[in-house]
Amino acid sequence: MTLVGLLVLVAIGLAVWEPMMATSAEAPPPHRYDTRIVRDTYGVPHIFGTTDPDVAYGIAYAHAEDDFETLQQVVAMTRGRFGAIAGTEGAPVDFALHFVGARATVDRDYLKQPADVRALLDAYAAGLNHYADQHPEEVALKKLFPVNGRDIATGFVLRSPFFFGLDAVLGALAKDAPLPPQWAGPKPDAEDPPALAPGSPEPRATTENGSNAFAVAPKRSADGFTRLISNSHQPYRGSVAWYELVVHSKAGWDFAGATFPGAPYPLLGHNKTLGWTNTVNRPDLIDIYKLKLNAAGTQYRYDGQWLDLHAERVWLPVKLWGPLVLPVPRTVYRAVQGPVFQNKSGAFAIRYGGEDQLKMVEEYYRLNKARDFAEWQKALSQQGVPATNFIYADAAGNIAHIYNASFPNRRPGFDYHNVLPGDTSHDIVPGTVGWSKVPKNINPGSGFVINSNNTPFQASGAGYELDPKAFSPLLGIETYTTNRGTRAIELMGADPSITAQDLFNIKFDTTVSRHSWAVQWFAKLAAVDPKGDAQIIEAKALLAKWDWNFDGKGPADALAGILLRVGNRWHYAARAQTDPREELGKTAAYLKRYFGRLDPPLGTVLRLRQGKVDLPMDGGADVLRAAANWDEDVDGRLAVKHGDSFIMFMTWDKAGHVTSQSIQPYGAATTRPQSKHYADQAPLFVKHQLKRVWFDPVELEAHKERDYRP
Repeated sequence: MTLVGLLVLVAIGLAVWEPMMATSAEAPPPHRYDTRIVRDTYGVPHIFGTTDPDVAYGIAYAHAEDDFETLQQVVAMTRGRFGAIAGTEGAPVDFALHFVGARATVDRDYLKQPADVRALLDAYAAGLNHYADQHPEEVALKKLFPVNGRDIATGFVLRSPFFFGLDAVLGALAKDAPLPPQWAGPKPDAEDPPALAPGSPEPRATTENGSNAFAVAPKRSADGFTRLISNSHQPYRGSVAWYELVVHSKAGWDFAGATFPGAPYPLLGHNKTLGWTNTVNRPDLIDIYKLKLNAAGTQYRYDGQWLDLHAERVWLPVKLWGPLVLPVPRTVYRAVQGPVFQNKSGAFAIRYGGEDQLKMVEEYYRLNKARDFAEWQKALSQQGVPATNFIYADAAGNIAHIYNASFPNRRPGFDYHNVLPGDTSHDIVPGTVGWSKVPKNINPGSGFVINSNNTPFQASGAGYELDPKAFSPLLGIETYTTNRGTRAIELMGADPSITAQDLFNIKFDTTVSRHSWAVQWFAKLAAVDPKGDAQIIEAKALLAKWDWNFDGKGPADALAGILLRVGNRWHYAARAQTDPREELGKTAAYLKRYFGRLDPPLGTVLRLRQGKVDLPMDGGADVLRAAANWDEDVDGRLAVKHGDSFIMFMTWDKAGHVTSQSIQPYGAATTRPQSKHYADQAPLFVKHQLKRVWFDPVELEAHKERDYRP
């Protein structure tokens, strides 16, 4: 055979092996769904059904109309085929699926789920299948459809641990690099948790996610209303980008809010009587054990015995170009403690909060259907959602901050802050800390709660905070604070009678607090020795004029904004501080290179870009008007891609009637450039403007754009 012939055969093999090896899922049982979709004038889908599964079917179909590309990626993740779409970027996700054993968890527990939950998951899968059947030209991979409820459930198991830092741990192990800080508080042998002080430098974290949430009770509200603001910071595109929707079923499911691709219900927002939002919290939920392996690497020492190290060979599909997909072999290991990652430094077993369970799929559904605070707490007490703050408000005037987490049981005397010995059972306590010990700040006397990814011991103002001493240091609760958290407490605490406009102004505040961590960072920048560098001298002089506000009106806003993000990246993620002189020089050089000056207006530099839409932004990396992350475009503009995303203002009046307003950075159809809703909300978003949520079906009738049945 000639070399050319051999290459042709190899190419054919690489093109056909992945779809040939892929296993098609069994479709959900046949069912006729009674579903109606109404699009309002911003393209937001309002989904009506006789039953809740009818609604879930419509959620999937409507979302596919707007973003089938991302939904397919999520489905591919649940099948271990994301690399066949995304190439090398997808392979780590496929490895993670095998590493956490997501499919095995679902295979074991799916039929244990309540029948109504399984019906919901199957209906959502059926909606995706129907769209794929109608639009075969959009399907990215052969045998990706049909999907079923098990696929949808697998997505929850896969993604949950990555909201509290498992990705950072796996990334460090993969690079054989130092592990990220896991503890955000004192070590277990510390006598007392440290006292919180404005600007206290306690930067321990594992992620760079962010969010803001605010709730105001009638006693603190100027008009006696209850208010809740959802301001979760997520990427503007991708598998964890928010998608707005409103749902109604004749079975009593009425909800307005937002969801992620692959979820059969809203994940935050409000129903008629209550609402909630989420912010990322960062407790230490990950314990790492170093194993002692035998010479062959096939067994590990445990309680005086040699146990077999379970090994499973998996193949990761990695797209090269066109239809060519390379099979990459990997081995997944497991020990008593959990999944095992091997590198040059050894073998490390990982135990993490909420692992190997499927309770979250029921929990979110019960939260949606709860009618009062007691029902809502009962749903949350299932502890299926392994981590995330819940900020709550309701028509009865209750407000709460629940520091929700599945804390692993731990034994005093072991340092869970560091790598633990893996040859003993003494440092492992099965199970999860009970719901009664989860920190909760309910109806504080201050009449408000906030969270901006800061410690739960900074939530409701002086005199009304939870006492850190009341909680075991073994829980690993963070004592870390953010500028956003510090600033929110400053503003809310200083306002004895909070109006709707006050709360609006607080949410869109662009100021850096003089008591935040940033004070120390900017002091170091001010103290830089320029060593005769004219550009650094100029940058220091300009920075000295900065008014600590990213409203876009000051000449130093762009310079300070880039430098704040630099500081926030090491501060928030507990990395080593970068050199202030080097960062000041790099930032000055960047602005000079692309804008010819150090003082271009912030809105000239910071942009919201989607297709042909190109608009100026304000805000910054750790301010309440969040522009947390951006891409450096070829023209030097900084295109925001993560920060303020779905924003929702919710209000219950004295009679308990709810109204809400919302906004998205782009629009409902984020991956459909031909749609009028591709970026139609962007002009409102950059101006801090909101649109009305037509939650009442009667009011919706006057604001319909399209009414149809899928």
